[in-house]
Amino acid sequence: MTGSRSGAAVAGSAVLALAALGGTPGAAAADDGRTLFTFTDPEIAESSGLVDRDGSVYTVNDSGAGPVLYAVDARTGHTTARTTYSTDEVVDVEAMAPGRGGTVWVADIGDNAASRDTVSLYRVRPGSGGAPRLDLTYPDGPRDAETLLAQPRTGRLFVVSKTVFGGTVYSVPSGARPGPASRMRAFAQVPGLVTDGAFLLDGRHVVLRSYATASVYTFPGFERVGTFDLPVQRQGEGISAGPSGRVLVSSEGVGTDVLEVDVPARLLREHRPASASASPAPAPATGADTTASPTGLRDRPVALGVQALAGLVLLGAASIALRRVWRRNRG
Repeated sequence: MTGSRSGAAVAGSAVLALAALGGTPGAAAADDGRTLFTFTDPEIAESSGLVDRDGSVYTVNDSGAGPVLYAVDARTGHTTARTTYSTDEVVDVEAMAPGRGGTVWVADIGDNAASRDTVSLYRVRPGSGGAPRLDLTYPDGPRDAETLLAQPRTGRLFVVSKTVFGGTVYSVPSGARPGPASRMRAFAQVPGLVTDGAFLLDGRHVVLRSYATASVYTFPGFERVGTFDLPVQRQGEGISAGPSGRVLVSSEGVGTDVLEVDVPARLLREHRPASASASPAPAPATGADTTASPTGLRDRPVALGVQALAGLVLLGAASIALRRVWRRNRG
């Protein structure tokens, strides 16, 4: 997350305080997580995004750190390789997603000031520089985002914006290529302050996380099935779902733990997509984005109004919680 460390800590404390004040209605309890490994590399100071594959966990630093992809041994936590994937001056790398053919998508999409004309995705082959870059624009103006999703069956990419009023899921055009910027398309609305996300192995569910909780959604409808608590972390921003089905979460900071967590089974049993149509057809080869937007966007003005009201309530609660923390620390 771009910005001062103290500001990030306050934001994280506010969200954790909100969870302590009552959490998310209907949330399912989760365990405290199991430590898979601890980052031992002091250069990994702001891990933001994870890709879990073939015994390695890949990560990147955010907040304008250089274009470096780290490969970490999932058994020891030791960095086994560093890939400088571009000569570009990246702005704010915030997310990752698994790509096809052993590649990894790295997303330079952070924009706290909502001032960037374009954001970029890099398709990185670990161990190889010169990653192709896709430049993208939003259909409704600049947005801050920390989440990139890759549908495991089709490879389709989605960016999820981040605000206290909820996020928008944007689909990346299936024909996007390096060169002129491609325009994304609004695909769905989701509640909450989304700091990362991933498709689950079945390709029919997506998990989106905030600092303190994670929610499971159906795909492509992005209907929220339920929410579960995540282990308390300093500033939880990363989540991945590996090919083995395990779900990992991470936090910023030097020497932080990567934890394995369980998605409550009942969240996957309680609601399944009604038909096979939930798995979209393979992406067309043309530059046109033919993905239909879910019907939920027809009610977008109402949804945004509800999210705005909820955001104001959250901000008020955060203010109260922070005052309590300040008074307790002062005492």
